[in-house]
Amino acid sequence: MTVHSMTGEVRADPQIAAAQPPASTGKCWVYVGTYTEGASKGIYRFELDLANGNLTSGTLAAKSVNPSFLAIDPAHRFLYAVNEVATFGGKSSGAVSAFFIDPRNGNLTFLNQQPSEGSGPCHIVIDSRGKYALVANYGGGNAVVLPIQSDGRLAKSTAFVQHQGSGTNPNRQGGPHAHSINLDAANRFAFIADLGLDKIVVYKFDARLGTLVPNDSPSVAIAPGSGPRHFAFHPNGRTAYVINELQSTVTAFRYDPAHGVLKAVQTISTLPMGFTGESSTAEVQVHPSGKFLYGSNRGHDSIAIFAINPATGGLKPVGHQANQIKTPRNFGIDPTGNYMLVANQDGNSIVVFRIDLNTGELSPTGVVAEVPTPVCVKIIAQER
Repeated sequence: MTVHSMTGEVRADPQIAAAQPPASTGKCWVYVGTYTEGASKGIYRFELDLANGNLTSGTLAAKSVNPSFLAIDPAHRFLYAVNEVATFGGKSSGAVSAFFIDPRNGNLTFLNQQPSEGSGPCHIVIDSRGKYALVANYGGGNAVVLPIQSDGRLAKSTAFVQHQGSGTNPNRQGGPHAHSINLDAANRFAFIADLGLDKIVVYKFDARLGTLVPNDSPSVAIAPGSGPRHFAFHPNGRTAYVINELQSTVTAFRYDPAHGVLKAVQTISTLPMGFTGESSTAEVQVHPSGKFLYGSNRGHDSIAIFAINPATGGLKPVGHQANQIKTPRNFGIDPTGNYMLVANQDGNSIVVFRIDLNTGELSPTGVVAEVPTPVCVKIIAQER
């Protein structure tokens, strides 16, 4: 095992390191969003070596309050973080912070901050042109669109949408809870997974004006009590997936990109057969190859692995990886598709796994980086 602490301490097992053949060359910047109620001070930065999966140069990149979820613009010039708080500027709102990424060393420079216009912002995405940041507010049950200026700074919102209603679980679904917001590849439609409503709510997104208007087919329902949380498109643009927090399932959809319509075709458990303990899901991502889908289980403490049927988009269980995983929140897959970095929220660490490009299975590299209360992992290739 190789362990990197935030103080620079490194411990290595040469046998494990030697057993991992090189997969690629080059290096990536790794940014980790955290909760700051404890030891964390904000956003942390590491360097990922693609030759061996090693993480080096662990450091505090920027001080910020609860920068839980991160997004990076398409040109890799700016990083944006939600500040997951209940009040900001004396109002019931969280905030969104903008940072400049120094291409020479990966350092972050704070640019400015805007209110998220809803409490507890928990997810952010940047549109494909790098012109707008779209933010989901869990506590507020709403979403907002913030323009991105040419210098990376955020301007005041151009759109705000408020959800209404409730679900069947009185403890978690007493009102709307917008848990994520995503855009399709054409930048035409926005999809909000609302945990409180058991719906994926669909909006037409105007990439010129930064507005959201309910789609002609305004939503798709998930099974009652499911609690849809995070959403991911397949690279082919014809299939999408939502991971359901409360029932530990993934629902697969066919997607009509001309009309922004989702049609559910399958729902499958993220847990192994026979598991009876308490567990909930968090993150879902499709491998860059489009061959595999991954989901994180908190409680079972594992990454669920699925093979994707290339014809139908349907899922087939491959297995689970639980090595050194404790409350996996988010995870990141590097641009080459060779490594997965898992954020252990309660384990205070990032664990690196090698991805088998033939089977999708995850194998430990022995690399563990200490980070206080990690939530989100974003990876970008370094400029050469």
